[in-house]
This record gives sequence, C-alpha cells and structure tokens, in this order.
Amino acid sequence: MTNRRDFIRKGALGTGLITIGGIGFSAKSYASIIGANERINLAVIGIHNQGTAHINSYCSMKKDKNVWLTTLCDTDEQFFADRAKTVQEKTGIKPVTTWDMREVFDNKDIHAVSMAIPDHWHALATIWACQAGKHAYIEKPSSHNVHEGRKMIEAGRKYNLRVQTGFNSRSLAPVIDAINFIHGGGIGEVYMARGLCLKPRESFGIAKDSTPPATLHYERWLGPALWREYNEKRSHYNWHWFWDTGNGDSANQGPHQFDIARWGLNKHEHPVSIFSSGGIYGMDPEKCAQETPNTQLSVFKYKDGKMLEFETRGEPSNAESSLETRIGNIFYGTEGYVELNNDIWRAFRKGESIPFAGSKASQGQRVDVTSTVGGASSNHWANFIDAIRSGNNETLNCDIIEGHLSSSLPLLANISYRLGRELKFMGDYEKFANDPEADTMLTRNYRQPYVVPDQV
Repeated sequence: MTNRRDFIRKGALGTGLITIGGIGFSAKSYASIIGANERINLAVIGIHNQGTAHINSYCSMKKDKNVWLTTLCDTDEQFFADRAKTVQEKTGIKPVTTWDMREVFDNKDIHAVSMAIPDHWHALATIWACQAGKHAYIEKPSSHNVHEGRKMIEAGRKYNLRVQTGFNSRSLAPVIDAINFIHGGGIGEVYMARGLCLKPRESFGIAKDSTPPATLHYERWLGPALWREYNEKRSHYNWHWFWDTGNGDSANQGPHQFDIARWGLNKHEHPVSIFSSGGIYGMDPEKCAQETPNTQLSVFKYKDGKMLEFETRGEPSNAESSLETRIGNIFYGTEGYVELNNDIWRAFRKGESIPFAGSKASQGQRVDVTSTVGGASSNHWANFIDAIRSGNNETLNCDIIEGHLSSSLPLLANISYRLGRELKFMGDYEKFANDPEADTMLTRNYRQPYVVPDQV
C-alpha cells in the first residue's frame, strides 16, 4: 500500500531543501512564513465563474482573518471593472488588476494565490507560484493529467508551501460527520463506494473559428495547450468539454464526488484496475463541438478488492436513493449503506427502510454548515488561510496529495474511456502495467514555453 507518508517522501526526493533552524525550507518559502496576526496579501487568479466564489470568500475574511485581497488576475480583461468594484465595496481595498499571472508571482508583497483557472493551467500555475514562494489554492481537479499532479506535490514540498485543492466538501461539517460515521464502523466494513454526477447539460452548439475578443489575451489563455485558432465554443466554461483544456463532467463536477467516495473508502492509494465506458448521447454531432463524453460509467478496484463506481449522466434521468440524489454518494457496507446528498446523509441497516442514523437535515432539522467539526474550518478558503499561518500541511483539509489521489481517478478513467479497454495501474510508480500507449496519456505535449518541468 502506498500511504500518505510515502507520497510525501516521494514528493520530496531530490528537491535539495535548504535547512534553516533545523527545518527544511527553501529561501523563498522561509520568507513566506507568516505570523498569527500578520496581514496576508492575496491574489485571485481567474475571476470568472468559480473565481467569484473565491473573491467573495476572501473579502469576508478581511476583518476576522486580516486577509487583504490586493490583486485580481485574468487573461480576459472584460471582468476587471465588475470584480474590482465588488472587492472595493466589500473591503475598501481597490485591487490591482493584471492579465499576466507572472506579474502576480513576481510581486514580493503577495503571500498567497487562489486560482480558478482552466484545468490545463492548474499545474504550471501552481508550480510557478511555489517557485515564487507563494502558497497556492487550486481548484479541482488538481491537474489536467496524472504526471502534473505529481509535479505539484513535489513543488509544494520542495518549497515548503501550503497547496490546497478545492475539494470544498472536505470542510463541510455534515460531510465530515458522515465520513466519521462510516470510518467508525457505522455500516460495518465498507466494500464499495458509488459517486453520482447526474447533471443534464444542453448542447452548446458549434461555431467557426474567429478572432478573439479584444479583451482576451488568447495566447496566454491557451498556455500549455497546443496552438489552435480561437473558437468561441471552446473558450469560457466550454473549455471543460475539450481534451486539450478540460476532462468532461467526470472531471468537472465529478471530482467532488470522486473525492468523497475515496475518502469514505479510506483509500490513500491509487486503484490497481480501471475501466470506463460511455459516449455522447442526445446530441447531434453535426451541431455540437463537444469532445468529452456526456454519459460515462467508470469502475475502479483497489488492491484489497474494494470497489469505487462512478456514473456521469448528461441527459435528463432518474435520481438515485431515498434522498433523490443526483450529485452525491452512496456507500455500501457489510451492515448497511449510507446515502449522502450534499449536506444531508442517512444510514440504513440491511433490509430496513427506515434510517437509523443521519444528519440533522435528514431529520427535517436546520443544519449549520458553517460550524466546525474536530477543529476543521467549514470554509475551505478559510482553512487555507489558517494553514498558511500554522505552517503545517497537516492542518490543510485537502492538501495537494489528497487532491492528487482523488483527481487522478477521473483522469485515469478518461484514459480507459479513450482507449476503450480496462487498464492495470501500478500506483507506486504511477505507470500502467506493460502498456506504453496508455503511459503516454499520463502526460501531454506542451507548447513552448508553457512546459511543466521535470525538475520543479
């Protein structure tokens, strides 16, 4: 079994840490150590869609946590005025705006970055941030491919910086409560976890290549992806449905439920076998440019035989479980099963239709998802800030290692889907067994100069 400590050890091998005061730090990371009451200057990179959640969260921390959102960055300048106005109205700070993330990393007054950018940028931006001595919060999935996730771990460990993955459920009190119940033997030994992403999405159509909007720095937006002409159907948000920039809904909404499934199984390792099948259904291929499947079933098996199933449905369909779950999880144990739907969960004994345990919300009571469980902040962004002050990766609710293990699941599933066959995976080496064709899909061809380096 490859455990958390093994991953930490492997991530730090060969990084050449500088020792300061008996603790492994690089010179830049030493400068980034922040006291309990010192101000944390932060930049949000990627301010569209999910980026607004980042902005609002950090704005709310100015008074209580002394967090100053000083900089906004996005390759599309059309969002600058509106987002800057939000920050100024909520905090009194007029943030600097820039389209070039390198200016953010070069700014020595910025201590941390929080990033909601396309998948294909996650790894390189995180590595650049770490190299510049900045703590980093990165949205899910942590990387665009498996190889990149390993490099992100190495960068975080080499520079001794906090790298948090945006699996927000790791900080939600009811979810933590459900996982603790499962781990405590509430339904016996769990032998299978099921994740659901039943999220209908209409076709977004098709368009001819065109000239990028004047506000968009397209070459920078494209970054590590191979060059192609601008197409409006491949840009904002739609980038999720193209292999160069995204990984479909299994790796868009799906990572949250993949993470909860692995968490409930208590697996700190990669699976040994993967099979995934599916396709694009309900859409005319002549009228939709989408490449990734909208319907996908994936099955993973671990070394001890335990299973993880995941289903993505992009067309209207029935929900599952007594909670009418569409985005959630089900756990099966030797003594019963648990249904988890956002912040609501119920546990059933074998053969019984009345739950014997569950969240307050499942019993019709108000549930406070802003409370804390076991000292873990339920605001995932606040947990990131607290961990920066603690200087301890163990205080992160979703350290990059956890993010990598969970993000790898949909990434591995997509390789199986694209090759059309079951795959055997050697988790200790993060390689497939005697399958060089599959191994090539663990990384990608990069466009110069946006290359994820072998040595971070």
